[in-house]
Amino acid sequence: MIQHWIRFQHLDTVRFGTIEGDKIRIFKGDMFDSPRRTDHAIGLAEVKVLAPVVPGKVLAMWNNYHALGQKLGLAPPAEPLYLMKPPTSYLAPGGTIRRPPSEGKVVFEGELAIVIGRSCSAVSVEDAPDHVFGYTCANDVTVADIIQRDPTFPQWVRAKGFDTFCPFGPVIATGLNPTMLVVRTILNGEVRQDYPVNDMVFSVAELVSKISHDMTLEPGDILLCGTSVGVGSMRPGSLIEVEIDGIGKLVNRFE
Repeated sequence: MIQHWIRFQHLDTVRFGTIEGDKIRIFKGDMFDSPRRTDHAIGLAEVKVLAPVVPGKVLAMWNNYHALGQKLGLAPPAEPLYLMKPPTSYLAPGGTIRRPPSEGKVVFEGELAIVIGRSCSAVSVEDAPDHVFGYTCANDVTVADIIQRDPTFPQWVRAKGFDTFCPFGPVIATGLNPTMLVVRTILNGEVRQDYPVNDMVFSVAELVSKISHDMTLEPGDILLCGTSVGVGSMRPGSLIEVEIDGIGKLVNRFE
């Protein structure tokens, strides 16, 4: 059964629950550890939607789609290639992506995001899905010109780590088959990306397994699966949407 978990603020209190029609069924406890369903519900229109989780870390993949790799003339990597995005980059649905003072074009990258549900270290590919809680939409925003600006040191983290450069949400969907999903990115009403998740070089299970051999993944951590063809730049004043059927639509402005 597919469920949509949402985190929100009502008055001065932060809560979480599941979406039931136009209402949120409120839960108590820990979203990732036996959350307790209550008898209380609140209207979606009455709350402020927050990022669905506060990750300890976000890891973002590079060159994880065959189609984009082929377009760029890159061979599929032998192992996942990734960087970390800092907590100050996290942005809620509806939040504004802010143009940094650094010069360079700002690029959108619509992506599927894996949300870890159970702590895992050195797990097998077969056991990895048991450690996935669900999936959400993400935008791995980047100042592309920065990456190779200094020929002695590729600046991946700086290029992708500015404040507000990691929007994700609006919900975490559980019970989905990720191989059936399609990611669409819409810039000012125009579809710019429309690609299948099953084109990934490393599957969800392989990403979780291989990365868990590098570092322990904790509940709430997010793995951004990488992006595919159609990446492009945004001008200030743009509306950027990342939509995945079964999850929903992440909407942010860029100013």
